[in-house]
Amino acid sequence: MASKVRVRFAPSPTGYLHVGGARTALFNYLYARKHGGTFVLRIEDTDQDRNVEDALGGILEGLKWLGLRWEEGPEVGGPHGPYFQSERLAGYAEAALRLLAEGSAYRCYCDPEELKKKREAAMARSEPPKYDRTCFRLAKEESEARAARGEPFALRFLMLEGETSWDDEVRGTVTFQNSILDDLVILRTDRHPTYNFAAVVDDAAMDITHVLRGDDHISNTPRQIRIYEALGLTPPRFGHLPMILGPDGTRLSKRHGAVSVTAFRDDGILPQAMVNFLALLGWAFDGEREMFTMDELAEVFTLERVSKNPAIFNYEKLDWMNGEYFRALPLPVRADMVASYLRETGSLPEAAYHDRRFLERAVEAVGDRMKRPRQFLEYAGYLFVDQVDPEAAPWAELLAKPMTAARLKKLAALLAEVDPFEHDAIEKATRGLAVSETVKAGEVIMPARIALTGKKVSPGIFDVMLLLGRERTVQRLRHAAERLEAGSPAPAS
Repeated sequence: MASKVRVRFAPSPTGYLHVGGARTALFNYLYARKHGGTFVLRIEDTDQDRNVEDALGGILEGLKWLGLRWEEGPEVGGPHGPYFQSERLAGYAEAALRLLAEGSAYRCYCDPEELKKKREAAMARSEPPKYDRTCFRLAKEESEARAARGEPFALRFLMLEGETSWDDEVRGTVTFQNSILDDLVILRTDRHPTYNFAAVVDDAAMDITHVLRGDDHISNTPRQIRIYEALGLTPPRFGHLPMILGPDGTRLSKRHGAVSVTAFRDDGILPQAMVNFLALLGWAFDGEREMFTMDELAEVFTLERVSKNPAIFNYEKLDWMNGEYFRALPLPVRADMVASYLRETGSLPEAAYHDRRFLERAVEAVGDRMKRPRQFLEYAGYLFVDQVDPEAAPWAELLAKPMTAARLKKLAALLAEVDPFEHDAIEKATRGLAVSETVKAGEVIMPARIALTGKKVSPGIFDVMLLLGRERTVQRLRHAAERLEAGSPAPAS
């Protein structure tokens, strides 16, 4: 690198931290770490009408949760501050007036409603809704006289003829014909800058060397390059990251499910899993390896491996990846997370799981089935109720087998005498019953599973019996046998 890499993530506080923004922040962060550079956080808050209260806190919270620490920006400061655009208004006005004085910008006195009508009329004629340069044609004397009288005006950037090209870090050479680009407003009548202008002024002032952002910004880039040139500045390198789509191929939105980083956090996704998953949205190391730590990502990340094609946000893939990370955590940590989930959601009274050793044994028994804490009760809820309510389909299967009730009674009698009530002894008794009945072990184990848990899927049946204990195991087996003998279509709740 000719100069030290400086990248930035510049969100607007208009809502939560979307996964698309988080992916952009992550790629910038990784690129900075890869090259020993600086990751800058800047808040683009000049559009006061769209700013949302508390949104900034949510954005900072999401970035911290992901482990993306900025070297410059809010809360940490730095030599290129302030890092809020609302605190940099004087600099935008100065730069805009300089462009006006040099003939690269002009005053626009047009009424917003009239401009709206002109845009609509142009679109109705299937023409680009460009500004018609009414005010550009004003004589200099008239324009200055109207300004002197206090007539409100915006400042527009004069787009030159020709074309604008750049070598994109992701997409290669990109070219725009300037004829399709508008004379964009750079300073509104209230003296607040527009996005394209403020971004250029700030990126230059903050010595940003690389602008890596979503490809929905690609049409902004030729405008910004022209503004850089008009200000006598060298543009940074640009790289446009592929769009993130939902599973149906449309732009990712709330209709697909959770899209905010903090929503995934609250739903039990681990930050390590989220980072790893986001890194693979539009980037791949070798097309095969999928599991990386943050340090490993920083070591191997390159823009050359970023795809030009849209990335699909696969919720099932994220769930799988979270399971890989969750299962790798020490048992006490997993138990802590389950206890926190139960406490925060009120899913169970705290007295139900106050026995820490029992909770850890239950989490351990659930094992690989659980990918996040909220799934604990799905696989272990039967441990915390006095009586299970079996699901309809499994119960119907038991009703259809005439010998099931008798076998459950025999199993209950055997287990009542097992001593000690331990895993191997329980297994020996259960499998011994199947041998004596001349049936496969599953003909005993599956009915027992349904009687004890209410489901066809659960942790290992012998672990289930140990967790329930002798008394509850025998009681549930006998109760299920009695209801089967009575031909009850639905167990008591």
